[in-house]
Amino acid sequence: MNYSAKVMDHFTNPRNVGEIEDANGVGMVGNAKCGDIMKMYLKIDENDVIVDCKFKTFGCGAAIATSSMATELIKGKTVSEALALTNSAVVEALEGLPPVKVHCSVLAEEAVKCAVADYYTRIGRPIDFEVPTEHDEE
Repeated sequence: MNYSAKVMDHFTNPRNVGEIEDANGVGMVGNAKCGDIMKMYLKIDENDVIVDCKFKTFGCGAAIATSSMATELIKGKTVSEALALTNSAVVEALEGLPPVKVHCSVLAEEAVKCAVADYYTRIGRPIDFEVPTEHDEE
């Protein structure tokens, strides 16, 4: 399988790995068929800006690379900007993924949405978007 240099860089040198102890938004998604599990941690300030984000991913190189890139794309952005993140934007930022690995970028997008949903729940804001659930398809 051929990966772009950008994917290899984010796999071998992932950014924002770990967890945030006092995160105010945490989301976890998984794909039962491929075994990838992503957990995303967000630290959001009083202006709805994501001041820090970290991830823990159990999965293949593409899953780690997409998690890493997703955190890079939303850090410093507002919550509404983070909610606009698409798996296509993650794939584009990584300069492509093999078709069989595109589902990893979908998990990255969904992990962000789940973490934001958790944040909304904690602050009592209505969730006005679809919250992803675990799925079995590839």
